Amino acid sequence: MPNLTSAQQVMLDVWQQHTYAEFVLKDATAALATMTAEPYVLCVPSGTGGVGRAAVYDYYATRFLPLIPSDFELIPLSQTFGEDRIVEEFVARFTHSVDMDWMIPAVPATNRKVELALVGVIRFEEGKVANEHLYWDQAGVLAQLGILKDLVAAAGIGSAAQLLRLH
Repeated sequence: MPNLTSAQQVMLDVWQQHTYAEFVLKDATAALATMTAEPYVLCVPSGTGGVGRAAVYDYYATRFLPLIPSDFELIPLSQTFGEDRIVEEFVARFTHSVDMDWMIPAVPATNRKVELALVGVIRFEEGKVANEHLYWDQAGVLAQLGILKDLVAAAGIGSAAQLLRLH
């Protein structure tokens, strides 16, 4: 990353440690070690997450990390740095092979393929992750799973593929 301040480089390093703990190690304790004393996580479309250290740990340990499909893939598209945050844009791909209460609560596994655009806004305090806000097109996800039939509501269903082509 060119032209990062030392504080932004610290944020990037911590964010990379955090995502490694989540998606490679699948270790709630390691992920929490990169976070402030009172962090929060909010998946805006599903309303899931946790507020406070104990709730974030519980969310990671019971609702998120064990329920990431084995073929889950995050393809980074862009990162934007501010004084105290990183905004990261991804395309996520997976087979809905497990119940993913963190993303699509109360929807049993369909074994369908899903591809979506995902944006994270990650705020830092004193070199640690303070909070994560995660955004995605829930209508597009539900349409790909065969749950939402209204094509107007799910007009962005091909947006992830388009982002990959344009990137």
